[in-house]
Amino acid sequence: MDLLVSEIFRNAAHNVPDRAALYVNGEQWTFAQLDAASDRLAVVLLERGVRPGETILHSAARSADTVMLFAAAARIGAVYAPIDPALSAAERRPYEELVEPRLMLEPADLAALIGSGAEPPEPVVDHGDENAFHVLFFTSGSTGRAKGVPLTNRVSVLRSHAGAQPEPRGPAVCPFPLFHMASWTIALQQWQARAAVVFPAKFAAEEIFAAIEKHRAERIYCIPAIWRRLLDHNAAVRRSGGRLPDLSSLRIADTGTSRTPPELIRALKDLAPQARVRIFYGSTEAGLVACLEGDALRSRPGRCGLPMQGVQVRVNATGELEVRGPAVFSGYLGAASAFTTDGWLRTGDLAEIDDRGYLSITGRTTEIIRSGGHTIVPSEIEAVLADMPGVADLAVGGRPSPDWGEIVCVALVPRDRAAAPDLDQLRAHCAGRLAPYKHPRQLVIVDHIPRTASTQQVNRVALRAQLADPVVW
Repeated sequence: MDLLVSEIFRNAAHNVPDRAALYVNGEQWTFAQLDAASDRLAVVLLERGVRPGETILHSAARSADTVMLFAAAARIGAVYAPIDPALSAAERRPYEELVEPRLMLEPADLAALIGSGAEPPEPVVDHGDENAFHVLFFTSGSTGRAKGVPLTNRVSVLRSHAGAQPEPRGPAVCPFPLFHMASWTIALQQWQARAAVVFPAKFAAEEIFAAIEKHRAERIYCIPAIWRRLLDHNAAVRRSGGRLPDLSSLRIADTGTSRTPPELIRALKDLAPQARVRIFYGSTEAGLVACLEGDALRSRPGRCGLPMQGVQVRVNATGELEVRGPAVFSGYLGAASAFTTDGWLRTGDLAEIDDRGYLSITGRTTEIIRSGGHTIVPSEIEAVLADMPGVADLAVGGRPSPDWGEIVCVALVPRDRAAAPDLDQLRAHCAGRLAPYKHPRQLVIVDHIPRTASTQQVNRVALRAQLADPVVW
């Protein structure tokens, strides 16, 4: 029997049809309802000429419609490719050119397709091939060109497998947008366990807390920046004498990124004392690579943990982490191979492995900024800011952040220091031209931008050193 994403929905709908599968935008969807709605949409997609292996590019709003499209595409063997709805037309063009989609759908387009569907006379026959791609996520390499990370049915099922026994598993709150690999992995984990996933109405602390309380959620995964937001909100409520959120249902409180400060772990244990706290490290390409939990949170601070079951790790002669395992993707779309000649994935992360096998991430091998799960190309931001008034020269780099991994920082040489643009002006200049996660979070004023002598390109290594201890505006 092939491992198929579509079978996750089929299986749950057959065995627990009336159990809640999804809470989003004030709506509840059972497994039976999602299964039937996905069948209807699958028929419409087939009528529109979508065939196995063809790609559907979708501006993935946080909605039940998006989940239906994800399931319907898997059902007919199409490849679902979600993108950020906040991207401008210019930002989306490289993705369109890369995948040459059979369909491009905005939220309104998808709603119209769903509204046009009729009840099929019988369930759509799943297009079963576990080694076929069913989803395509996007990232960017050091060249600045969009790269596709296609995942097969088999890889997605293995990444989200709930275990040999169906453990009791309550609802999970997922505070990530639906163009992120993390959202779909969390959702598939829940659905394989025949449990519900909850997408909060907004990515705001009060909404996330409300979702936990209302649905008595047992699980949540947040990057450190989101946890900080929750902790700050909780502290403000406490100071004002308001009612603190009831988090007694939480049993699992997960976090991740390569840098998770020990003080955050202590704060999480205070926030949700009944919850088990874990740190995960992974990527879209590799899935989950390592986990730090239990006593090691205290005894091995700053580490990423031990490799996950079935995952092998090694550090090559240049200090780069290499990974292999059954949940690693098979290769990029639109980019050179990321694998060594003997089949290990080159992660682009510099790493160390201690005498007990615990993994630590110490830096990046490239110029790419990795912030809150996003991969950001500095040259793209530099191109947008190049016509900013009052700028003589500028460059963009990443600065380490305990909450985000890295944040976008602009080093700027002003034409007149007295009239230099401030951070708010830079961000306003990016509005509508770049997605919000690419907007600068820090500005530093410098005397010069380090550049190579021969080509006058930004010297990224020197820039990182320049940003290490600047005057921040």
